[in-house]
Amino acid sequence: MPSLKDLKNRIESVKSTRKITKAMQMVAAAKLRRAQEAAEDARPYTERFNAVMAGLAASVGGSDSAPKLLGGTGSDQVHLLVVLTAERGLCGGFNSNIVRLARTHAAKLKAAGKTVKILTVGKKGRDALKRDSADLMVGHVDLSEVKRLSYADAQGIAQNVLSRFDAGEFDVATIFYSKFVNVVSQVPTAQQVIPADFPAEDGAQDSVSTVYDYEPGEEEILADLLPRGVATQIFSALLENGASEQGARMSAMDNATRNAGDMIDKLTIQFNRSRQAVITNELIEIISGAEAL
Repeated sequence: MPSLKDLKNRIESVKSTRKITKAMQMVAAAKLRRAQEAAEDARPYTERFNAVMAGLAASVGGSDSAPKLLGGTGSDQVHLLVVLTAERGLCGGFNSNIVRLARTHAAKLKAAGKTVKILTVGKKGRDALKRDSADLMVGHVDLSEVKRLSYADAQGIAQNVLSRFDAGEFDVATIFYSKFVNVVSQVPTAQQVIPADFPAEDGAQDSVSTVYDYEPGEEEILADLLPRGVATQIFSALLENGASEQGARMSAMDNATRNAGDMIDKLTIQFNRSRQAVITNELIEIISGAEAL
């Protein structure tokens, strides 16, 4: 049975931990508001951009002059998985959920006889995948020094991916990130970016069926916009990840603070019972000694 001093020290230790988790929760809540606004503000632009690109892609169709980023290499043998995670932990299952989705996707591809390569963005994803997929990893992008995400950061990652595609290192590229829904819900998502795959939005069919004349031609426009499209999708994924990370960290720190409070209550009860037992024993010894005299 622990002594009174041990119990007291443990209570003080848990109280210190509770102060830290409470402070981290408040910081995450402050950062979440900005990150959520950034992610939600980017969604209309991304959706509209994808709609325009979908219309252009439908106009080009299966033309031989279609850009390689749209038509692909004609093969799907080599897949590049771009895993976007956080640089820091203490955010619940945020990082592990993304890594789990990437591992599941990689396992399916390998079972189908495909070659898998992994590019990580974020230390937590790199550390987790290094344990069992070190032979598949071909690169890492470090954003630990970035204070606030910008489009330039996404352009750097996109340039890394596009240069590998131009060098013929892979045929299909898929990004993995967590889409922000609310503070307690973040959805791990896989999105193909090469060859370009623009999901159809509500009402997109009407816009695609409308006839437009483009100057210059659709192929030239696509050749210029498709690389930007890759950067835009990566930037949107980074913003969604940023909001999801802060939401997950806020929830995790809130749970940790509550658990610390429950532990303090239990330890306090145990401390009071132990102190009462010590006082009772001392009284019994005093009374027994007085009766002996």
